Amino acid sequence: MRLFRAALLLGVAALPTLAGAQTAPSPARTESVKPIAFTTRTLPNGLRVYAIRDTTTPNVSVQVWYDVGSKDDPKGRSGFAHMFEHLMFKATRNLVPEQMDRLTEDVGGYNNASTADDYTNYFEVVPANHLQRLLFAEADRMASLVVEPKSFASERDVVKEELRQRTLAQPYGKLFAIYYPELAYSVHPYARPGIGSLEELESAGIDDVRAFHATYYRPDNAVLVVAGNFDPAQLNRWVDQYFANIKRPATAIPRVTVQEPARKEAVSRTVYEPNTPLPAVLVSYHIPPERSADTPALMVLNAILSAGESSRLYEDLVYRDQLAQSAATFLDTKQATGNIVLYAMMASGKPVAEGEAALKKEVARLRDAPVSATELAEAKNELLTAALKQRETAEGKASLIANSVIVDGDPSAADRQIAAVQKVTAADIQRVARAYLNDNQSATIRYLPDSERPANVRMMPIEIAPTVQMAALTPPANIEVVTPAPEGQRILPPAPGAAIAPTLPQPVATTLPNGLRVVTVERHDLPLVTASLVALGGAATDPVGKAGASSLSAELMTKGTTTRSATEIARAVESLGGSIAAGASDDGATIDLTVPSAQLGTAMTILADVATNPAFKQEEIDRARTQSIDSLNVAMQNPAQLSAMVADRVVYGARPYGQPLSGTPASLKGLTRADLTAAYARSWKPGQATLLLVGDVTPAQARQVAERYLGNWRVAGAAVTAAKVPEPAFPAPRVIVVDMPDAGQAGVVVARSGIRRADDRYYPLAVANTVLGGGFSSRLNQEIRIKRGLAYGAGSSVATGRDIGLISARTQTKNPSAAEVVGLIDAEMRKLGTAPVPQDELATRQAVLVGGFGRTIETTDGIADILANYTLQGVPLEELSRYIPRVQAVDPAAVESVSATLLDPRAASIIVVGDAKQFLPALRQAHPEVEVIPAASVNLDSPRLR
Repeated sequence: MRLFRAALLLGVAALPTLAGAQTAPSPARTESVKPIAFTTRTLPNGLRVYAIRDTTTPNVSVQVWYDVGSKDDPKGRSGFAHMFEHLMFKATRNLVPEQMDRLTEDVGGYNNASTADDYTNYFEVVPANHLQRLLFAEADRMASLVVEPKSFASERDVVKEELRQRTLAQPYGKLFAIYYPELAYSVHPYARPGIGSLEELESAGIDDVRAFHATYYRPDNAVLVVAGNFDPAQLNRWVDQYFANIKRPATAIPRVTVQEPARKEAVSRTVYEPNTPLPAVLVSYHIPPERSADTPALMVLNAILSAGESSRLYEDLVYRDQLAQSAATFLDTKQATGNIVLYAMMASGKPVAEGEAALKKEVARLRDAPVSATELAEAKNELLTAALKQRETAEGKASLIANSVIVDGDPSAADRQIAAVQKVTAADIQRVARAYLNDNQSATIRYLPDSERPANVRMMPIEIAPTVQMAALTPPANIEVVTPAPEGQRILPPAPGAAIAPTLPQPVATTLPNGLRVVTVERHDLPLVTASLVALGGAATDPVGKAGASSLSAELMTKGTTTRSATEIARAVESLGGSIAAGASDDGATIDLTVPSAQLGTAMTILADVATNPAFKQEEIDRARTQSIDSLNVAMQNPAQLSAMVADRVVYGARPYGQPLSGTPASLKGLTRADLTAAYARSWKPGQATLLLVGDVTPAQARQVAERYLGNWRVAGAAVTAAKVPEPAFPAPRVIVVDMPDAGQAGVVVARSGIRRADDRYYPLAVANTVLGGGFSSRLNQEIRIKRGLAYGAGSSVATGRDIGLISARTQTKNPSAAEVVGLIDAEMRKLGTAPVPQDELATRQAVLVGGFGRTIETTDGIADILANYTLQGVPLEELSRYIPRVQAVDPAAVESVSATLLDPRAASIIVVGDAKQFLPALRQAHPEVEVIPAASVNLDSPRLR
């Protein structure tokens, strides 16, 4: 099921009483964010250890952050720190390659890592009884990583595919990943893109890797944070057992000490790139290091510019002037000089020069006049709410502590900053704007389609300045080359402890006289309530040729009611630190909110108004339609997104799910106000709606709230039950190549029809899919990424709804290997239906599903999301308590049987979107029936695509 959901998150302070159509501005909240409670100690070898105990969760987060990042890449080796991050998941003296996935994903947890300019971090969340095993593993790869040629070559290929996928294939990938840092810095090595370059990745050698590990991966350059459900004394013993004996090298850790000089003269460049659907402009300004006392004021300034739909950039550039399809900012703080970045993707037909002028005009406003008290309060409330949300989970708190230590040098930095935010004044914002955001301090990039490149005009390229200082990697003497311990001599990970079972929610349902069903799940551990109003109908009810009607109709529900304008709705909610949106799926639509339990009634006033009184003003329709068309045009130049759209159309054909959920440029242009109001009327009726209330609320309170705010909801006229029209058959499988010349990568999808969510085969199919492509350890990812390095990742999914859903396997790969990847997917799908899955593999895949479910039901909005999906899919609410046992009851015979029926690739269509000349001959050898359609000619309005 394709479902877009959003939350209305309101602050914890008392909300003003609503009077008529207006909501009074909320003052800045005076409560403080409770500091993160942690203990800390430093081992004799220099390892800094932080512990955050949280007994409300059955899980634990283990994080190791190293004080080394892309800025430390050796000369001629850009992208090196990031590539090394990948190698840390290979073998150690005692662990075989990918055993970190066995210790995390295979027991129902997960792991990941990331590389930034200043750090590389590794993090896991697992059931709490596996804590000791993770500490053992993290210590082993800190002390005894094995770097050998085969893994090194494979992961280098994977990183190349990541570069192609994230930077070369995506529209605007080069703007943010390459050009922004290269132009922003003239001396500091922050100028080098963290992803690196294909040439420098290729030139890296295995000796370089070993030297890098010996230089930076040492206990006195690391931070260990453990958060979750653990015994503090036992944790200390385990940390001592596994980490204390790791040696601290005598050599000093190399540090980047160069300082980026202040920019005194504006710089600008214009570049022309293929795969640029809309012109874009980016403007950056240097800001001081993260630890600066000016950072809180810059945080507030950044929020005023772009946090929410009442922010200056959205209101002025996107909403009022309709100059940009989107406009935003981000605050890129670092150990040294950082940046505040403003950017805009222009609306269709709008010149980039106007976008540049508009962005710089907004900056000038900040310098020239103080912000209003209302804006100041709203920004503070938004930042306060974000800080509270970050601290909801053990993992979030662990990340905040580690980031504060590495980037700021103070574990309490995040707490200190959010406290300082509440003291920021309008004068502070104007002061920092004048200090850091003058025109002569700007670096501007105009990013234009290659088709607009003027002939015979020489442009100044964007590249790393020759003045950027990069240090050579000087390896320590006598580097130990670690090899795997011989079989039988490896130290095995310790056994897990006693498991902590998750508490399963218990829904309670009632129905109001107007037909509205009210479902309550009590969770009184936190004073929060999540409400979801779910209505049946959705995109599957859109008439032929009216694709996107339900989606656009849902979007417009928050763009004005009969008593509030779109701006008033946004300001009323965002002044409280939250946001509001409605979304549609194939089977219905939703409006969501999360509030402190004491404020549920006030928040429900807004939800009820949005749900029952949308205005659908023509000017709002025109504005939203234009933005949606521009957004679609961008998506259709991304090989991965376009291949997914084509797969839906090819598999479903003329069936209701076949029409694109968000519409097409052609269908959106043809939608009238009557089409949108009709779509609204098809879904939003009390007799086919459910109000979900999850959290600190009793069933009695829930019914009282529902009766007060939605009890009088009535729809004029008798309900009409549409006659059931026989749906057309699923079309025959096709092999389609969408030719996108010069695409940076190929998007590959193998897809076929599946089952309804209510089908009894759902659980065997869900387990079979997880074996095939659910998670890093799945068969597809093993074959395509891990063994062959052909993709950054590969996986599969089962989409289900009230109607028959979609089964698909997907990946992105370099164009020349597209045909090979299609063959690998085909082989793995066939294999599942011809032999039983070994019991040990089956158990790990069941754990993936159970673990993901368990993490989801830890939060109120997670429970609400599951129940909303059940409601839309026609599944009983009691399924919540049945999920885990039904997953665990699936046996190898059931997986083999359902795979033979539903994963047989002979019933699947193959879609490849990419540069056809690089893979079409090979694909045609295996599939001579292949159809080729130019990307510019793809017609998603037609099941034939033409």
